[in-house]
Amino acid sequence: MKKYFRTTNFYASCYLFSKGLELVGINKDNPRKCEFCFIDTPERALLLAAFNFGKEDDPKVMVDARKLILAVKTLKDKLYQP
Repeated sequence: MKKYFRTTNFYASCYLFSKGLELVGINKDNPRKCEFCFIDTPERALLLAAFNFGKEDDPKVMVDARKLILAVKTLKDKLYQP
């Protein structure tokens, strides 16, 4: 059985998406806060710890700029789809 991770943090979602986590949906029930839902993986906790608490220039936090830009565009597109 698959477990899911949910967050309302847009930039953390972009980071996770650019690191390869699979987005399975966006809950738009609350018009003020959308919730991003990912398939949970064991490395998700490590990725979020690096994102939230990693030092500047830490290789664990680094993301290819093109992947991050693509993640931002993709998630924004999905947010604004009806």
